[in-house]
Amino acid sequence: MPKNSSDFLTSNYGFITDYLAEAFHYQLKHTNRYEEVSKRIRLGKAVEGRDEKGIKKTVSALLKILHPGNKPTDEEFDEYVSYAVESRRRIKEQMNKRKSDDEFSKINLSFFDKDGSEVVVFCPESKTALATQEPTRRDIHENGETSEIPDAVITVPAEAAPVAVTEVKDVEITTKAEPLPSEQHFTIYYGDTGHSYESLIAPYLNGAKAVEIEDPYIRATHQVHNFVRFCEAVIKTPTVRKIVLITSYDNDTDVQALSERLSELKQSLLDVDIELDIQINEHMHDREIRIDNGWTVKIGRGLDFYQKPDSWFGIGSNDLLLRKCLETKVDIFQR
Repeated sequence: MPKNSSDFLTSNYGFITDYLAEAFHYQLKHTNRYEEVSKRIRLGKAVEGRDEKGIKKTVSALLKILHPGNKPTDEEFDEYVSYAVESRRRIKEQMNKRKSDDEFSKINLSFFDKDGSEVVVFCPESKTALATQEPTRRDIHENGETSEIPDAVITVPAEAAPVAVTEVKDVEITTKAEPLPSEQHFTIYYGDTGHSYESLIAPYLNGAKAVEIEDPYIRATHQVHNFVRFCEAVIKTPTVRKIVLITSYDNDTDVQALSERLSELKQSLLDVDIELDIQINEHMHDREIRIDNGWTVKIGRGLDFYQKPDSWFGIGSNDLLLRKCLETKVDIFQR
């Protein structure tokens, strides 16, 4: 595109470039291709956590730009994955050359193409460079030299008295195991404090990969805020990779506003590699949290069991442990 100049000025209607940029920004911001990429891509064993995240985000960005309204063919998708893997390998090669250990030594990143064949991707400029592919390992010190520790020489005086050696018996070291969570059935009374989503469910998330929550009342602004806080409590468990929300709405619900808020949350969760699946069931009424490790948490009022604070600048407005509750029953049991 040529640079802007006075030759492009007009006295008629024109298309403002700022408006065009904002239109593209809005379209791409509200388009999420990360889930599509995650379900379709297959990466090799050398691809580690940070590598996978970077590769998936790069492919997602390419799909947003090159395929805004359709899906790429298998050949196109493989090409985009190859570009992304090459970009990540270029970074990892340089990190590997500068480290004195093997932390970044897995540089042969690969993916599986449409035919199921594993493809190792190289960087053209370093493919034959031995210094990059097999860097020399050395310990770097302040003086810039590699330290070599000479063999130690131990001398014992001829007249030295023998040293008595005491036999050391094996000592059994035991560690105190954390107690396993147990089933609970209790009532939160009106005005109680000390209850948060994290305090209720965190002990039961050990090893969980997916959490499914049924709650028909994730509609109003404060209810969406409750769900955001619930998600914040769940993602503190590092094994969780998916959250499913099954909810409903009525004629008074601002569906467009609700959709935008949940879409923003969905994108935010993708930034930490967690998928949010939102499902609508207009006939549901019960409230239940199901964890894929076998635990179920039933809260009578669902997530909306907090009283509205007297002031949004008062104690309890942000910390749910200090927020007063409404009365509700809580049942936590294994299926």
